[in-house]
Amino acid sequence: MSLMKRKLGRQGLEVSAIGLGCMPMSQSYGPADEKEAIATLHRAIEIGCTFFDTAEVYGPHTNEDLLGRAFKGRRQDVVIGTKFGFRIRDGKQVGTETTSRPEDIRAAVEGSLRRLQTDHIDLLYQHRVDRTVPIEEVAGTVGELVSEGKVRFFGLSEAGVANIRRAHAVHPVSALQSEYSLWERNLEPEIIPVLRELGIGLVPFSPLGRGFLTGKMMRAEEYPEGDFRRNDPRYQGENYDANVASVEIVHAVARDEQATPGQIALAWLLHKGEDVVPIPGTKRRSYLEENIGAAGISLSPSQMQALDEALAPANVSGKRYADWIMATIDR
Repeated sequence: MSLMKRKLGRQGLEVSAIGLGCMPMSQSYGPADEKEAIATLHRAIEIGCTFFDTAEVYGPHTNEDLLGRAFKGRRQDVVIGTKFGFRIRDGKQVGTETTSRPEDIRAAVEGSLRRLQTDHIDLLYQHRVDRTVPIEEVAGTVGELVSEGKVRFFGLSEAGVANIRRAHAVHPVSALQSEYSLWERNLEPEIIPVLRELGIGLVPFSPLGRGFLTGKMMRAEEYPEGDFRRNDPRYQGENYDANVASVEIVHAVARDEQATPGQIALAWLLHKGEDVVPIPGTKRRSYLEENIGAAGISLSPSQMQALDEALAPANVSGKRYADWIMATIDR
């Protein structure tokens, strides 16, 4: 099993066509299992998945620590993306407060470098737009870090059109990380056209709808305490019932292709353009291998159209997030 490479942006960042979202290894989706997490990271390298996504706020800090230990002696084999921008105090995230002052960015980068046990970050994202700091200052600071060799490429996460353009005018943006999947299509009307115009790659997170598109979903209240999905509006009540019906098309295509529903959801993303690199999150080798298998699936134009139409935004029930989380997104 091997993976083709794709390029994010026009600045030369090359990554595996499917990456690995590492957040579930530390938080949000049930208890952590460090031994299996490290085995999963090592297995990813073996099968050609070389693009790993983390952030200082995952844990906080423990996810970067994990990757630092796992990749010791293997740094040359991996591309690491991490993020700054949420306020952390006394080892805990402070709600949805953001902090992207130049001195805070530099402090965050020094911490990430230390935890990741490396001298450079391949792709540094601003995790969320900080409305108190002009994006030009953010881009300028990251540009300085690139000049100093501490960062290779600049990324944004959940940024809107105006801030993407303003940041890119100061220092080239190589990638935008945002939620994008069969059941979350908010990027299509405005964001994706701007990315294509400017030559910026797209890194979709939650490409499997936080698990809903895999077919292995339960109602919100059935998940254990601490699992993010307990509070996900699309997993609740009537929304859940409506969404189960909407995703039946994914199961139908999966049966036709002798694949899993999750593989079809990832294949759909890969067919959306050579500049799209999804980062499904998992903490288990079995799911990693299943996800990577999506790269070998070829969907026909009629299958793509059927998926597009069945899971058009009007057919997905419930808000993407609770209101307090939606408030952090630059739209």
